[in-house]
Amino acid sequence: MSPASSHALKHPPVTAPSEPAGADSDFPELGVAIDRARRRGRGAQSNASGRYEAEARVAFDDGWQSLEELPPFKTTVAVDTSRKVITRNDSPDIGFDRSINPYRGCEHGCVYCFARPTHAYLGLSPGLDFESKLFAKPEAPALLEKELAASGYEPRMIAIGTNTDPYQPIERERKIMRGILEVLERAGHPVGIVTKSALVVRDIDILARMAKRNLAKVAISVTSLDPKLARTMEPRAATPPKRLEALKQLSDAGIPTTVMVAPVIPALNDSEIERILDAAAHAGVKEASYVLLRLPLEVRDLFREWLMANYPDRYRHVFTLIRDMRGGRDYDAKWGERMKGTGPMAWTIGRRFEIACDRLGLNKRRSKLTTDHFARPKRNGDQLSLF
Repeated sequence: MSPASSHALKHPPVTAPSEPAGADSDFPELGVAIDRARRRGRGAQSNASGRYEAEARVAFDDGWQSLEELPPFKTTVAVDTSRKVITRNDSPDIGFDRSINPYRGCEHGCVYCFARPTHAYLGLSPGLDFESKLFAKPEAPALLEKELAASGYEPRMIAIGTNTDPYQPIERERKIMRGILEVLERAGHPVGIVTKSALVVRDIDILARMAKRNLAKVAISVTSLDPKLARTMEPRAATPPKRLEALKQLSDAGIPTTVMVAPVIPALNDSEIERILDAAAHAGVKEASYVLLRLPLEVRDLFREWLMANYPDRYRHVFTLIRDMRGGRDYDAKWGERMKGTGPMAWTIGRRFEIACDRLGLNKRRSKLTTDHFARPKRNGDQLSLF
């Protein structure tokens, strides 16, 4: 297959009905959407091949109506055999240098998820494959204990949920995240959790004990209070009321909680910033943050497809505002700007957020975790101390 034909298969000539003002002339075509019945309950509309694949395949009807016989996308879970579980980073604009991802891929199916492109590393699609072909790390607790026991390990807060959600549906049976928390509690190691699942309340017993020693805090993302928008944009995540109830239960248990208004999407959910903060404050939340919509790599086209399929009347307006906040581009990955954007619209969103937080008394104090309780786990073969 020639490179030209490969590109044609990856991006069939299905053009947008209209482009936002200032659109790039080389904006790639939309991928072929999968039939609605086959992707029921999923976020992405298509399943284009990953960018590292030499060839791409798409389903097409050859006249025998065989597409109707294709099965729906079902969630499958494979075992990830990674030998290490702590991932390091040196990004200057995030507040942690290490994280853990118990799973690869995420069944929540949030169409805007910036972690989708990582599935291309596995030879899979950032589209429907990302939310249906999952990888679990059952050895994560044991690997974590081994890494914490290493003589050169220096404790700092471990972030969990910054890539894929540790409390996605398969965690209910797998309980990998709970095993990780048990290891961290025994070691007296601090942890910060980000999720949009109400399943986090299952582990309140562990988190409350850790919080008493300043070892744990939890952030829950509330993108919208509109159930229709939330279901369409985050099809298998917890409903907005469930997330707010989870925040209340965590706060009542003495666990520091943060509400994340993330992502903020102009002309789609930005009008809800104040309402979300108000609802979270009434649930007992003391801290809040927000992140502007990010569209790196394949996420741009997936979000574009989704927007045209569900809110075609807003397509031009949304992308025009996005480019106004990204220096004329769909995405700008510049450190310090990628989370908040630039320009008048980005400034307005930031000021609205700050004014609402001031009115509600949010972010008056920031919870700080400690490493003072860290006790290196014992390794097999370690000699017992006489004292």
